[in-house]
Formats: sequence, C-alpha cells, structure tokens
Amino acid sequence: MKRDLYESVSARIVAELEAGAAPWIKPWSASPGANTPCNAATNRPYSGCNVVLLWMAQTAGYRKPRFLTFKQALELGGNVRKGEHGTKVYFVKQLERREQGADDTSSTRLIPMMREYTVFNVDQCENLPDRITAGKPIRVRNPDARDELADAFLQSAGADIREGHGEAYYVPSRDFISIPAFAGFKGADHFYNVAFHELTHWTAHKSRLDRDLKNRFGTRSYAAEELVAELGAAFLCAEFGFDGDVRNAGYIATWIDLLKVDKRAFFTACSQASKAADYLRGLALADPSVRAA
Repeated sequence: MKRDLYESVSARIVAELEAGAAPWIKPWSASPGANTPCNAATNRPYSGCNVVLLWMAQTAGYRKPRFLTFKQALELGGNVRKGEHGTKVYFVKQLERREQGADDTSSTRLIPMMREYTVFNVDQCENLPDRITAGKPIRVRNPDARDELADAFLQSAGADIREGHGEAYYVPSRDFISIPAFAGFKGADHFYNVAFHELTHWTAHKSRLDRDLKNRFGTRSYAAEELVAELGAAFLCAEFGFDGDVRNAGYIATWIDLLKVDKRAFFTACSQASKAADYLRGLALADPSVRAA
C-alpha cells in the first residue's frame, strides 16, 4: 500500500506541536541573516511546507539552510558523504488526464500529484565549490532598534497600519491593522513578528488574496487562518533575519486539533502563507522607494 505523504508529514508536525514546540520557531539560530532554506545549486528559495521541513532539519546544527539533491552534488563535482541521511521535500506536480465524454467529446483534467524528493544539507557533502556552500553574507542589525529595511517593506504594502494603539489585531470590515508602539515590545524581533503576523491577515481581504475571514472565532477555520498568519510571519522574519515567536501558545492546541482532523491542513496553510509572503514581496518590488533602498 502506498504511503500517504500528506498523513506522514502532518503526523510529524503534530508530534512537534504535541511536544510543545512549533517547528517554525527559531530553527535558524545557527545561520543569522541567511534563514530561508534554498537550493544550493540554483539559489532558489524553497516555499510552502518545505520551508518548515527544512527548518526542522536545521536542528541537526547545520551552519546554513542550503540543500541540494544527491545528483546535484555530483554534477557540481562534489558528493554526499557516506552514511548521511537526507531530508524529504515535497512538490505537487500537475498531471494531465484526458477523459472521453459520453458524446465522443474529450476533455483534459489536471490532477495534482504529490512527489517526494530527498535533499541533503551542504554540510553533509564534501568537495563542493565554495560558491555553493557560502550563500549570502550575514546581515548585521541592531536587535533593539527599528529596522529600516523592514519598515520600508511594511510601508510598501500600503496597508493602513495604526501604530501606538493598545492591542495588535486586524479588522477586516474596516481594513486596518492596529499595533502597539515599538517601545512596548521587548525588541525588534517581537515587534516585526507581530507586524508581519497582522500584515499576513491583511492579505486575506477580499480585494487581495480573498481568504475566508468570516465566522473566524472559536472555529477550525479561525485556527487555520491563525496558522497561515503565524507561518507567514515566520517566513518573513526569516527573510529579514528576525527570530520568530508564537503569538499565543494557546493556539498550539487548536492547531493539533485542526491537523488531526484534516491531514492536508498544514500543506494548505503553508501554501497560503507562501502566497501571502509572495504577494507582499510583489508590492515591495513595485514600490520605487523600496527599490531605491
């Protein structure tokens, strides 16, 4: 019987959550400033669930989140060291299936198929060129001060962010974000984590990515949207070199419940979080003031 890939990945995430750890929190302490896992051969960042799965692999103490396949290592003149165990990553491939109708007409249907690949960290390899193992230089920042680059990114979204008002929340009906003043946070890590969390919620508005924000509170769909915002914040924090954090530890129980009921929920949340981060990056790239920076 074929192993259910959705179920096996979901079970791994549930096991981490049940142990009291969200596997997307601070998995990159060994690689400050270069926190988003990418393919070492192409420099393309991984997305969706693969980001979290490769962060989980980082707990082995690898210096940088740079990965490649066995074949890519060979093609680059290196090799995977004997006895090393790789990490599974997943891609959805669209398969075309032609279907014959009753009236002799035929149509093509796309069927998503999950494919599994094994990748290895560059630390598990030898004889690779320096350019493959090096990656990007470390970004230096002050953990107690506002970050110019992150502030420009927030501004480029064009969101109505009202800073200095009590709690942090997003109001879909009035389309604005409330966030406490920077001085009220323990430091830049916490401030930008919360800002990115609310900004990910903001992308859900019907005029943007149109995720369902109705009847959110106390439901599984609320837990799902909070998971999307949590992952979106983690993806963006990694990119800017901030340490992520769980907004509210109480969410963990609801996520366990959600993932146990729906084995695809984690994949869906990761995919939507990646889309939200990509949407925000697109706004930043379209903003001339950010490009100048």
